[in-house]
Amino acid sequence: MNEITIIGLGAGDLDQLPLGIYKKLTKAGRCFLRTIDHPVIADLKGEGIHFTSFDSIYEKHDQFEAVYEEIAGTLLQEALNHSVLYAVPGHPMVAEKTVQLLLEKGPELGVDIKVEGGQSFLDPLFQAVRIDPIEGFQLLDGTDLSPNDLHITQHMIIGQVYDAFSASNVKLTLMEKLPDDYEVFIVTAAGSSQEKVTKCSLFELDRQLELSNLTSVYVPPVKEEALQYREFSKLRQIIAQLRGPDGCPWDKKQTHESLKKYLIEEAYELIDSIDEQDDEGMVGELGDVLLQVMLHSQIGEDEGMFTIDDVIEGITAKMVRRHPHVFGDVEVNGEEDVMVNWQRIKAEEKGSETTLQPSILDGIEKSLPNLLRAEEYQKRATKVGFDWDEVSEAWKKVIEEVQELEEEMVSPNRDIERIQSELGDLFFALVNISRYYDIQAEEAVYKANRKFYQRFTYIEQSILKAGKKFEDHTLEELDSYWDEAKAKGL
Repeated sequence: MNEITIIGLGAGDLDQLPLGIYKKLTKAGRCFLRTIDHPVIADLKGEGIHFTSFDSIYEKHDQFEAVYEEIAGTLLQEALNHSVLYAVPGHPMVAEKTVQLLLEKGPELGVDIKVEGGQSFLDPLFQAVRIDPIEGFQLLDGTDLSPNDLHITQHMIIGQVYDAFSASNVKLTLMEKLPDDYEVFIVTAAGSSQEKVTKCSLFELDRQLELSNLTSVYVPPVKEEALQYREFSKLRQIIAQLRGPDGCPWDKKQTHESLKKYLIEEAYELIDSIDEQDDEGMVGELGDVLLQVMLHSQIGEDEGMFTIDDVIEGITAKMVRRHPHVFGDVEVNGEEDVMVNWQRIKAEEKGSETTLQPSILDGIEKSLPNLLRAEEYQKRATKVGFDWDEVSEAWKKVIEEVQELEEEMVSPNRDIERIQSELGDLFFALVNISRYYDIQAEEAVYKANRKFYQRFTYIEQSILKAGKKFEDHTLEELDSYWDEAKAKGL
């Protein structure tokens, strides 16, 4: 069986090349190189070793993935005819995508892939920037870097920062979590006689001339607490501390039950910001809603029942399950198909398919505000045809309910419970009207409340400016202030 032997050229000069690797190179006579840009190559050429480099392939493609695919494909084709020696910088198993591709595809073509030694660039890099990796470090690919990859409280080493373009991408990604003037280190040719370590501010990262195939970027761990405030782990730590033995007395005494009202309040304050199109306000209000989630999760953890990890796992799994058209192979034709799938999957999750046929109204949360709940009931009933064909019929029902309410209110045997019942029927009928016009009844009442608040506070301010009190005004005078507020668009 033909084979590809992969060796590492280490991170430095010829003196640092392992003896076994050196002997293999001198005996081979010919070797393929991922790149000729390495300190040891000139010395090896001087000893009569011939190399075939893949550097020209980098010029053919815009994406590194395509470069690596072509290199691996070329090597595998060569190996079908004869054994191949392939040399890469550093160690073959550290930051070498072509090696991973060969290990994956070689067996499929009957090509044996052997990986031999070489010194990784990590050891000399740790020495160059004088860090102990046991404190925790990340090795990241500068050509495929995402803010989600970054753990800013650990040492970060970003390899494959070849040029100003890749350095710019790395810079912009880091700036999403770090300040522009955060100090980073550019390490070139670590472990060789050409080694150079340059300290610079993050915003200067792509302005350095010494960027090359041998360049890595070292980002020290963030120590300043305020810079960690964007990290989810920091929020979790703070909430745990608030609930801990030396935490806040108010936070420590809260329960799931005591926090319910705050969750509702924060949700409505968020709606305020959404209605006002206040992006900055939304940031604060979303944070307040998240705080409620974190507090409930911490209480669950303190009681040994569940943690925030369980919450995240649950919602992540649910989103994947209920979107098979995104994460699976299900095909849909528009939003309606999506909703049908959602309801079917939800019913399966809740075990709805049992011998006892449940109501289609089951599963609607009882804790919903009642106008929202009424709307959800009506939507469910509509799906099985229990609905008016025309909105005019719904209006007739509203008029009927108004008449029944009036009859109860003027009845000589007036009964508060019956009046309450008729009022409820009227509200329910009005929700039906709202639904026909694609208006959420809960939101309509919310806006009416806000409008009343704005106009009434205008009346209060007007009375205050006049130096009078409410009792000094007739209802007609107060109404005139109300009309003024209305004219001002309040």
